Amino acid sequence: MVGDKFQNLYEIMRKLRVECPWDKEQDHDSIKAATIEETYEVVEAIDQKNYDELKKELGDMLLHIVFHSVIGEDNKSFSMENVIDSITEKLIRRHPHVFGDVKVNGTKEVLKNWEEIKLAEGRDSILEGIPKQLPSLARAYRIQEKVSKVGFDWEHKEDVWNKVLEEINEMHEMEKIGNKEKLEEEMGDVFFALTNYARFLGINPENALRITNEKFIKRFSYVESKIKENGKSLSESTLQEMDKYWEESKTKEL
Repeated sequence: MVGDKFQNLYEIMRKLRVECPWDKEQDHDSIKAATIEETYEVVEAIDQKNYDELKKELGDMLLHIVFHSVIGEDNKSFSMENVIDSITEKLIRRHPHVFGDVKVNGTKEVLKNWEEIKLAEGRDSILEGIPKQLPSLARAYRIQEKVSKVGFDWEHKEDVWNKVLEEINEMHEMEKIGNKEKLEEEMGDVFFALTNYARFLGINPENALRITNEKFIKRFSYVESKIKENGKSLSESTLQEMDKYWEESKTKEL
């Protein structure tokens, strides 16, 4: 049974906190970087569609949830039961169309109700709860996604694209003026507008950029390998040589 296995994991973590010197010394701050790392490793396994690895990484993430909960118990700030109760109550409260008598017509109404319920829980803004530690591109997407749920959004995709072009032009104008601080701000506006356009296309920009980063690494690694095969280093190679292998790397992906 899942419950028995979870209880066993919890008891193992409890034993480690008593008998392992390293585990005894840890607190929320000391393991938070590792918690973030485990999250990214889960995402990487999903991107690679490596479900055997995903199984393992989800186990590592679950360990961190239990670890933080046990630390909370030791600090007398919260318990594992409190953590489970909190998410259980939240899921029931925010799904009145499942656990209550609220009627909804599709996903959009579910998401709209979700945001309204959060405001009713005492939040001053629907933008509360978006972690400042999120990568900026992902945070911009989440901000736009949230305000869209309550109707603050563009009506037509073409208007969003025109906004992208407007922001690019403003960035170019600021580049001519030479005000670097303002240029940085305008470039941020370009990224924000492009993020919004990606959302209208049904594309998560963080995922899109991650795919492009990996594609670039793969292609440039090919360039490096071909240069080495010719007994040269990158510093000894011309841009023309590197471009030749770069274009060649694209054909290898077909």
